[in-house]
Amino acid sequence: MKNHATSSGVTRLDRSRHAAPQVFERLRDMILSLELTPGTVLSRTELANRYGLSQTPVRDALMKLGEEGLVDIFPQHATVVSQIDVTSALQAHFLRRSIELEVVRTLAEQRDAGLIAQLRATIAKQTELLDLKDYEHFALFDQAFHRQMYEAAGVPQLWDLVRRRSGHIDRLRRLHLPVAGKTAAVVRDHTEIVDAIDKGDVPAAQAALRRHLSGTLNQIDQIRTSHPDFLADD
Repeated sequence: MKNHATSSGVTRLDRSRHAAPQVFERLRDMILSLELTPGTVLSRTELANRYGLSQTPVRDALMKLGEEGLVDIFPQHATVVSQIDVTSALQAHFLRRSIELEVVRTLAEQRDAGLIAQLRATIAKQTELLDLKDYEHFALFDQAFHRQMYEAAGVPQLWDLVRRRSGHIDRLRRLHLPVAGKTAAVVRDHTEIVDAIDKGDVPAAQAALRRHLSGTLNQIDQIRTSHPDFLADD
């Protein structure tokens, strides 16, 4: 296990909102971005001091992270950032693929010019980041691209559902992003999806989506070799 090094001073929260959801969101983002890597110990006391809170909202945030499988809670001992569970990642992939195949079908049938422009603008922002190796912002635009499709298809709550189930596969994707050619492949896949939607070609849009979502899972063995301590044993 590794210690969670907290920054000095207090991290300010929005006092107009409940504290526990904010702590949850911040810790979740740090886990998914791998700022907090598997095996990192999360101390309630240190987190309470960091956010200027009592331990109750911190406990609630950690429990919610535990519900998503992002931390392992050992009562009266420690809370530790979990290893990446490949089985959970595969199930999240199945869920997301099933939903998004219908999402792109709906969008290809609608052929909304405004949406096409919006999606192409997001791809352009990702393209600008290719040479900068800014994986954090690249990943944010990746999420924005897919969220825009869910919203345009009229199922934004399903995006929230998918996000709650995707912690393990999102971490796999974050490990995969720095691999040579991966970010360029994402941009290419997104472009192919939008081109097919723009043409109203449902089979092509769905085929491009399948290729896109399977890219990381096809590299599980290589990811495990590169980061053996991050992935749980099968």
